[in-house]
Amino acid sequence: MQTAVSDHRHTPPAPEGGRAASILPAESDWDRYFHAGLAALTGGFSPIPLQTALYNWAAHLATSPARQAELSLLMVQEWTRFAGLAMQTSMADGTSEPAARALPQDRRFRHESWRIAPFSFYAEAFLGIERWWREATTGGHGIAAADRALLEFVARQVLDTVAPSNFPATNPEILERIMSTGGRCLIEGALNATEDWVRRASGQRPRSTDAFVVGETVATAEGSVVLKTPLCEVIQYRPRTGTVRPEPVLMIPAWIMKYYILDLSPANSLVNHLLEAGFTVFMISWKNPTPEDRDVGFDDYRRLGLLPALQAALAITGARRAHGVGYCLGGTLLAITAAAMARDGDDRLASVSFLAAQTDFEEAGELKLFVNESQVSLLEDMMWRQGVLAAPQMQGTFNLLRSNDLIWSKIVKQYWMGDPEPSFDIMAWATDATRMPYRMHSEYLRSMYLNNDLARGHFLVDGRPVVVQDIRAPVFALGTEWDHVAPWRSVYKFNLLADSEVTFALTNGGHNQGVVSPPGRHDRHFRIATRQEQDRYIDPEAWVRQVPPQTGSWWPSWFEWLKRRSGPPAAPPPMGRPDLGLAEIAPAPGTYVRG
Repeated sequence: MQTAVSDHRHTPPAPEGGRAASILPAESDWDRYFHAGLAALTGGFSPIPLQTALYNWAAHLATSPARQAELSLLMVQEWTRFAGLAMQTSMADGTSEPAARALPQDRRFRHESWRIAPFSFYAEAFLGIERWWREATTGGHGIAAADRALLEFVARQVLDTVAPSNFPATNPEILERIMSTGGRCLIEGALNATEDWVRRASGQRPRSTDAFVVGETVATAEGSVVLKTPLCEVIQYRPRTGTVRPEPVLMIPAWIMKYYILDLSPANSLVNHLLEAGFTVFMISWKNPTPEDRDVGFDDYRRLGLLPALQAALAITGARRAHGVGYCLGGTLLAITAAAMARDGDDRLASVSFLAAQTDFEEAGELKLFVNESQVSLLEDMMWRQGVLAAPQMQGTFNLLRSNDLIWSKIVKQYWMGDPEPSFDIMAWATDATRMPYRMHSEYLRSMYLNNDLARGHFLVDGRPVVVQDIRAPVFALGTEWDHVAPWRSVYKFNLLADSEVTFALTNGGHNQGVVSPPGRHDRHFRIATRQEQDRYIDPEAWVRQVPPQTGSWWPSWFEWLKRRSGPPAAPPPMGRPDLGLAEIAPAPGTYVRG
């Protein structure tokens, strides 16, 4: 792949296996080794952007007396309110409701016991400080938006570490559990913590995932691997109905994680439901790269993955066109491939569906806080030394985006209260992480997050630019309301970039839970509407106001969308085509998913 950004820093020959050589590095490489060591100490995070943001914030605040007065007044108001609340609560049977003043997604203080003194004092004081810091770091004239966002994020992380909900002495729920169990919960919590530490140190997955085994309880849809390349295995699933739609559905998952987010336990498997709806389904299962794959580039995933898979699906089914479905990073790859195909007059895609996937990274949410020149350079040096971005390093970043849910709530429930870790198929999948090749990840961060090349028309495939506007196939784009990875307003930008018919759906849930939405769940809702090519643009907030919510799963609506863009049902195709070099190599889920 080539991109408009070709000033990639010189990469000397890699040490064998992607590790540091046993001899002293060349003088020109000293800085890279030093930066790689620094990344190991900081968990892969560069401290320089934070220093710059803090300086800019402090300098602007020091020269803004009116802003200083506003923040001082806000502090007085918060503490005056707290003093009045404390006086009221200290009276007989007095209570307060801290959760009423918390952010909607903050569930820490919703239990009844937080309404009673002194615990209500702790919660109200903490939330007042949190509100003050949020105002102090998100407002202010002249401070760059990126600096404000970074400071707000860091301030939130620091405050979350000292929240009263994290400690037994200030959390009434923990104290109630200690009293009711006679302290046994603390012993059980200590055992939970010890087991987690031992398993993590030995490279084992958490005990809660033991019940979910690939090929036995998850990734169980029946099928065969019909093609294997250096980067992927292509799985063809066995049909479930007497007739099927002639156009195959080719699913392109992200290679950040294993493919079986789309084929979890049978009831939660999108693959199963597609098969039962009368579709022929093909899946790409990506290889988990090792340090030897350090030079695998972004475009290799198109040349050695998506395009061979598309060709195989069409050859086996005999169809002229296929439905492409891309999830997360796989959706970005699908958009690039579809745009390049459209540019070159290749119309083999009957439709393209993007599930929580982005093509415009300008509003990439909090994840973009970790993508700036300093941060990317540090990651590049770390990956240059390792050959890959290791799975724990990537998981740490995602955990920070939802630290209350993924870090602190676990400490409280499993270590202080002694609860066992919940056991769900999607949580087991989330621990089955993969690695990222050095070159690919560097190209991805620079081309998409730093430069937004695809949305700007600067992204090159085979030496020529590709643009999403060239795609003429119907587009289905799914956004999820609580997505920290691909914010739904960013996904909604397909309406700005695409010149074809765009159907946009918005469902509740996050990046993974929103996509895994089987019918029958009463806690799900979604909105869906189609914009024809000639229709005027509607901004996302107006779209939400105009499109009414529907109860249930978005899956059936998407299946109907696919059917309307498919031919009439016909006899199922054969499993593989040995005469075309597409024999059934191995039963699903194949070998790459176990790596």
